[in-house]
Amino acid sequence: MVKACDKTLNCARKANRICSFLVGVSGVSQLIQAAAPAKSPPRSSPTGYPWWQLALVGLLTAWLYCFTLWHLAQQWWKDPNFSHGIFVPAFSLFVVWQQRARLRSQFDTPSWWGLALIVPALLMLVLGDLGAELFLARVSLLLLIAGLILLFFGFSHLRVVSFPLAFLILMIPIPAIIFNQITLPLQLLASKIASTLLPWFGVPVLREGNVIGLPAMTLEVAEACSGIRSLLSLLTLSIIYGYIMDSRNSIRVVLTLASVPIAVLANSLRIVGTGLLVQYWDPEKAEGFFHLFSGWLIFVFSLLMLFALHQGVDRVLRNERVGT
Repeated sequence: MVKACDKTLNCARKANRICSFLVGVSGVSQLIQAAAPAKSPPRSSPTGYPWWQLALVGLLTAWLYCFTLWHLAQQWWKDPNFSHGIFVPAFSLFVVWQQRARLRSQFDTPSWWGLALIVPALLMLVLGDLGAELFLARVSLLLLIAGLILLFFGFSHLRVVSFPLAFLILMIPIPAIIFNQITLPLQLLASKIASTLLPWFGVPVLREGNVIGLPAMTLEVAEACSGIRSLLSLLTLSIIYGYIMDSRNSIRVVLTLASVPIAVLANSLRIVGTGLLVQYWDPEKAEGFFHLFSGWLIFVFSLLMLFALHQGVDRVLRNERVGT
C-alpha cells in the first residue's frame, strides 16, 4: 500500500514537472518563432542565437531529467562496464563546438514538427519511470533534444548535429536483458578461441562451455572476462579516433566495424596469456595484480591494432590513388 502511494506521488510530481516544462518550452518557442524571419536565401552574416531562451530551456530540461541524469552518472562511476560513458557527452559537445560556424550559417526557420518528437519523448520518460525502465527514460532525453532542436532551429540544424546526437546513445548503459544476451556468446566465443590457441603452445585443454580445464587448474571465463567492457570502450574510442584522425567516412566506418573483432581477439589473447601463466609459471598469477594488469595491457594492444589497421588501410588507398 505504501509503495503504491509512493508511486502515485512520484507520478504526480513527474506530471507537474512535465506540465511546467511544456509551458516553459511553449513560451520560449513562441518568442523564437515570432522573432524568426521568414525563410529566405542564405545571407552573408548569420544572426545570433537567443542565448537566454536556450539557457532557460536547458535549465527546464535539466530539472525534468535531474534524477535520470543523476542515476546515469552514478552508474558510470560504479559500473566498470559503462565507465566509458562519461567521455561520450564531452566528445559530443566537442563536435558541436567544432561545427559552430556551420551551425551559424544555417538559415532554416524553426519548425513545429519538433513537437512530434517532444511529446513521444515525454511519454517515454513517464513510461520509463512507471516501469522502472531506466533505458527508456534515458533514451527519451535524446529524442527530446532532437525535438527541441527541430522546434527552435529547424531541420538544417538537426542535420548538422545528427552525428554528435546519435553518438550520445553510447553513453546509455545497455539494458540488463540485452546485456546478458551479449555477454554469454562472448564468453563462449572467447573460450573457444582460447582453447584453440593454447594447444599451439603445448598446453592441453579440455573445454566445457565457458570453462577451460588445464592440467594445473580450471579457468572459468566469467561475465567480467567476456570482453564486453573492452568491446564497448573500444567501440566508443574507435568512433572518436576515426572522427579526429580521418575525415573520410568510409575509413571511419571501417574502424568502427573493426573494433568489434579486434576487441574479441584481444580478450581471447588475454585468456591465452592467463592460461600460459597458469601452466608454466604459477596458478596464483591468474588472479590479483597480474589479472588486472593484463586487462590494461590487452586494451592498449587493441588500440595499437586499431591504429595499425588505420595506417594499413590508408596506405592501401594511397597506393591505389597513385596507381590510377
